[in-house]
Amino acid sequence: MYAPLDHVMMRVSDLDESLDWYTTHLNYEEKGRWEADTFTNVYLGPEDAHEAGAVLELTSNHDSEPEEVGDAWGHIAVRVPEGELQERYDELMDGGVEDYRDPESCGNRYAFVKDPDGHEIEIVKRDYGPLYSLDHTMIRVEDADEALGFWTRKFEYEHVGRWESDTFANYFMTPADAPQESMALELTYNYDGREYTMGDAWGHLAVQVEDLDEAWDQLMTREADDHRDPAACDDLYAFTFDNEGHEIELLESHVTND
Repeated sequence: MYAPLDHVMMRVSDLDESLDWYTTHLNYEEKGRWEADTFTNVYLGPEDAHEAGAVLELTSNHDSEPEEVGDAWGHIAVRVPEGELQERYDELMDGGVEDYRDPESCGNRYAFVKDPDGHEIEIVKRDYGPLYSLDHTMIRVEDADEALGFWTRKFEYEHVGRWESDTFANYFMTPADAPQESMALELTYNYDGREYTMGDAWGHLAVQVEDLDEAWDQLMTREADDHRDPAACDDLYAFTFDNEGHEIELLESHVTND
């Protein structure tokens, strides 16, 4: 099964404010929109997005606001060219973005900002991909062995990188042969045995598959969670959970092209 990451979804309290923030500060443009009776989904990304690049989905529920960011979801990461980390961070500060974790405090390897709802955005140095394109999305896991096994067995992802420190480890996962411009998944495992809460401000990860029914059947054979099968979703998409409850959507094509 080849299932590259298609998008990452997070919920926002004020859609107009969030759209203004992402279009102003990251120069994102609207790639697509879905209006339903009770919610609105908007898909965003760089104007010159790579064909393999993932997009950001902002979801606004019409009758409620997200109540808790939670800590089982960590952050999204966006790319800036090598040598431009400080320049781009200063540019964001000059544009009115709140100072959260500057490059110096992060060893000049990366930096962090927050959007209006408190979603963390890491700025990473990369020599590929359009400016501010999605590099990876990070989720925290309570059992690294199970999480690595889940993504390896269920979705045939490969372990392509790691960072180990005294207190935590990061593991990066992508499908085999995925272009470097695609979005990777970062699994973060803290050694202190802490537990995490999902909250409701983060939604799900989405993977793109060639044949929805065939991919779903493979997942069921591999004993994935039968959360919402294709028939329950009008054969447009489906949902499963990973071993720790992070929600994963399957869809056949980029929803932004519908």
